[in-house]
Amino acid sequence: MEWTKELAERFLKTDPATYGHFLGVSFMNPRMKPINKHSKLVGPAYTVKLLGKDSCALYKAIQEAPKGCVLVIDHSGDEVFASVGEMVARNAKAMGIAGIVINGMATDSLHIEEMDFPVFSLGISVATTNVWGVSGEYNIPVNCAGAVVHPGDIVFGDADGVVVIQPEGYEEMLVQAEAAAAREVEMRKKFAEGIPSLKSVDRLLEADVLGFIAKNR
Repeated sequence: MEWTKELAERFLKTDPATYGHFLGVSFMNPRMKPINKHSKLVGPAYTVKLLGKDSCALYKAIQEAPKGCVLVIDHSGDEVFASVGEMVARNAKAMGIAGIVINGMATDSLHIEEMDFPVFSLGISVATTNVWGVSGEYNIPVNCAGAVVHPGDIVFGDADGVVVIQPEGYEEMLVQAEAAAAREVEMRKKFAEGIPSLKSVDRLLEADVLGFIAKNR
């Protein structure tokens, strides 16, 4: 199904951690966090691979990326040179990009923190990149903080981290996550009234699952 503003709004009413329960969902290294803790992003990935100090491919990707996508930058293990700062973030926002996820460093953190635009990174650095045009690729499969990301994969992140969802079947997962969010609303009401919702695990323990596994290796 085509990615739409309505789909994005539905996702943003759920939480990435909910999708962590679902099979087939991958996740980035827990170090991956938003510069502004209250940021939340979702959208199809548009990928970039950078090498060292050359960020030319990122500028090309900002030009080419469809509106509503998330730029996912694989900085090839570099954790020194920041490829995204305030002006890159503002350019991306002006082009209609939903946010940026960097497998590496960002800079201008105070300015980005004040912006209404989500930027996720592994850390902050004062060392920055240059636009040389001698290396880099875009719109290819990349590895971002331990997760393989293909162009078009759904990238969903908040203060807890980032998950990656394959395009096939994401609608079913969204429906399940919406149902879970609705259940949690009712659970919070019960908790506020002092009513626990803990389910008994006695039957599971009595089933001797470990014994079953040991016998059927």
